[in-house]
Amino acid sequence: MATNSWWIHQVILTLLFLSWRDYVHCSGLTVDPPEDLVILDPGHLGELDITWKPPASLISVTECSTLYQLEYFNTYRNDWTAIRTSRRSYTAQFDLMKDIRVRVYTLLSGPCTNGSMIKSTNYIELVQKPPSTGIVDTAVQDFVCLFHNMDYMECNWGRSSKMPANSQHTLYIWHKELSEAVECPKYIISGGVRSGCNFTGNILPDFIDIIFCVNGSSDEGPLKPTFTSLQIQNQVKPGTTEKLHLQTGPDRQLEIQWEHPVGRIPGLCLEWEVEHNEEGPDGKITSKQFFTKQTSLTLPSIHDKWRNCFRVRSKVNKYCAAKGFWSEWSRPACHTGNEVTAEAEWDMVPAYLYITTAILAILVLSLCVWAMLKVRGSRQDKKPDSLLTSLFARNSVLTVADA
Repeated sequence: MATNSWWIHQVILTLLFLSWRDYVHCSGLTVDPPEDLVILDPGHLGELDITWKPPASLISVTECSTLYQLEYFNTYRNDWTAIRTSRRSYTAQFDLMKDIRVRVYTLLSGPCTNGSMIKSTNYIELVQKPPSTGIVDTAVQDFVCLFHNMDYMECNWGRSSKMPANSQHTLYIWHKELSEAVECPKYIISGGVRSGCNFTGNILPDFIDIIFCVNGSSDEGPLKPTFTSLQIQNQVKPGTTEKLHLQTGPDRQLEIQWEHPVGRIPGLCLEWEVEHNEEGPDGKITSKQFFTKQTSLTLPSIHDKWRNCFRVRSKVNKYCAAKGFWSEWSRPACHTGNEVTAEAEWDMVPAYLYITTAILAILVLSLCVWAMLKVRGSRQDKKPDSLLTSLFARNSVLTVADA
């Protein structure tokens, strides 16, 4: 019995050793990294074509399937992205002003690996440095795009303090629905130079990466370019809420209601922030913020003699977009006792406009009075309607002459 057990044990060990040897032989023979890794730029503002070739050791292997694991550093998300594919090419988006890093492994599975998937120990890698073009520290600053109330898109940027004189910026965009990059349709001019781009009337697709490139030229040479990737549904800034209603309910409850801003944004896509400023008899103001998905808010109780003011703003919620921008605040509506008032925003119409209008009105009125007195005192024997008759006669002469 002991002898039989020993032989069985030896047979099992031999079989395990042969299986391990075949596995090592197979993996060492077939799983090499790919070859001839190449990165091509078709001129799509950073969308690059990555190609490679299978390892020479796989040319004669037909009983196994081959996959490739591509890993590249996403320069917009600042992390690594991994893709598995049976193809020998892939297209990815990069910021051309940063290092481009790509590496590819070989994956093998099938009868030659006993059904297991084997990954090459090594990989082929390519690191491509950005071109050293453009004057240092001349890239635009604070580049931001806003999709105003989903009606029109506007992008703005600031100039670097080291920007040479007589320099001018140019903006290009590209996305998958374009065959080539296109220039800004309408520039925003500030101080005689380009400071932004207005896309009114130009349809930009949503849920598609759009690449923006701002470069430029000057008498001293080309400016440093800037690349940005975004999707327009994440750039929405809702319009300002126009109407805010306050109403007292039972038990001194105060109900606040408002309306959606006019535009194409679905109401279910908005979330709201309500700011409540409460001013007591001593003049001290306490501020609170409330967040809601509804267009109404009820406060449990308020002080009758205290002044309560409210204003609201909105933003696209996370269920409709990955991010968004808060709208401008609405005009405040205030409640004191039983009185409800809407705060007048004098800053919307500058005071000097009222003063100028009043002065002009006084001057016009004075001139009219002076003209009437002069006409009356010029000739006493003239008929009262002689001035009107003269004017009509002149107009008739002019009309005949024109005819």
